[in-house]
Amino acid sequence: MYKRQILQILHQTKKEGRRPVRALVLTPTRELAAQVHKNVVDYSQFLDIKSTVIFGGVNAKPQIKSLKYGVDVVVATPGRLLDLIDQRALSLGRVDILVLDEADRMLDMGFLRDIKKIIAMMPKKRQNLLFSATFSKEIKKLAEGILHQPILVEAEPENSTAEMVVQKAYRVDKDDKIEFTIKLISDGNWKQVLIFTRTKHRANKLSEKLVKAGISSAAIHGNKSQGARTKALEGFKSGQVRVLVATDIAARGLDIPLLPHVVNFELPNVPEDYVHRIGRTGRAGASGEAISLVDVDEKEYVRDIEKLLGYKIKTEIVEGFEPTAKPSENKPKQNNSRNNNRNKSRNSKPKDGNSQGNSNNSRRNTNRKRSR
Repeated sequence: MYKRQILQILHQTKKEGRRPVRALVLTPTRELAAQVHKNVVDYSQFLDIKSTVIFGGVNAKPQIKSLKYGVDVVVATPGRLLDLIDQRALSLGRVDILVLDEADRMLDMGFLRDIKKIIAMMPKKRQNLLFSATFSKEIKKLAEGILHQPILVEAEPENSTAEMVVQKAYRVDKDDKIEFTIKLISDGNWKQVLIFTRTKHRANKLSEKLVKAGISSAAIHGNKSQGARTKALEGFKSGQVRVLVATDIAARGLDIPLLPHVVNFELPNVPEDYVHRIGRTGRAGASGEAISLVDVDEKEYVRDIEKLLGYKIKTEIVEGFEPTAKPSENKPKQNNSRNNNRNKSRNSKPKDGNSQGNSNNSRRNTNRKRSR
C-alpha cells in the first residue's frame, strides 16, 4: 500500500522542469521489482508521474533509454542500479523517498554493502521506509543507521502464519517424493500448486517429471532467463500452467491471488523460510493448504520449524508410501540461523582465487548477479 502514499506525495510536491529521480524502491529480486513497478504504473495512470523498473538479466539499453528524459520513480534491484549509476545513466542526488522492500531478504542475499553505497549517494534529508518480514538484529542495525526517530508498525507477530492456512506433513522416502507429489495433484484435482525445492536442479527435474505425467508445469529459479521466469509466472497466474516449481526466489513478496496449495517438496534448512514459503497461500482472508513432504533426513528441520511456530504440525503416513529409508550420512546441513547465510556472503572468497585485495569487488559482482 505504500506506493499510493508515495505517489500522492510526489504528485502534491511536483516541480516544473526536468524530472529527477525523487523516489527509489529497492527490492531483492527481479520478480518483486516488476510487480512493484506494475503497481506503481496502475496507481499512477491518471497522474503526471513517470516511472521505470531496473533489474539485470535483460538488455540495459531500454532501461537507460527510459531514464534519458527523466522519471519520478525508480524501482530497482541493487546490482543493476549500481551498474547504471556507474554508466552515469541516472543520479540519486535529488531522491526524497527511499523504500527498502523485503529488507531482510536483501541482507540474506548479501546486498548490505551495495545498499550502503546507494544510500551514500542520496541527500541526507529524505523520507525512509523499510519493510521486512522479520526483524532480526541485522535489520534493527540497518534501520538505526538510516531511519531517524522511526515509527514501528507491526502487521502481525513475527514468524506467525495465517490462521486460514491448513498445515500438514507427510512422511515419505526421498525417492518416492515425485510419485507422491503426482498422486496428490492428480487425486485432489489441484488446479494451481506452488511447489518449493531447495535446488535449481531439483526444480527442473520435478517440473519435467510432472509434465511427463500430464500435469502442466514450469520451473522458476535464478538460472532461468528473465524472459523464461516472467513467462512461467504469468502462465501460472493465468491458469495455463497448473504447477509452478520454484526455489526460494519466489517465496517472498510475490502476490499470487487466491493460491490454494503450497507444497514443500523439500523443507528449507532455515526455519523462517518455511513461514515465508507457506505465506504465499491463505492471503487476504482466503483459505489455503500448505503440505510438506518429509524424508528421514528432514526430521530435524521439522523440529526446528515447530519450535519457531510454537506448535506441532500434523503428520501422516499414506498407505503405499510408508517410509523405509534410513538416515543418510550425507544429509543436507542444518542451518538454524539466517546469520550463517549472511556470514557466508560476507566471507566468501573469489572463485578464481584472486588476492584478498580483489575480494571485495568479486563479492559485490557475485551479489549483483543474484539480483539479475
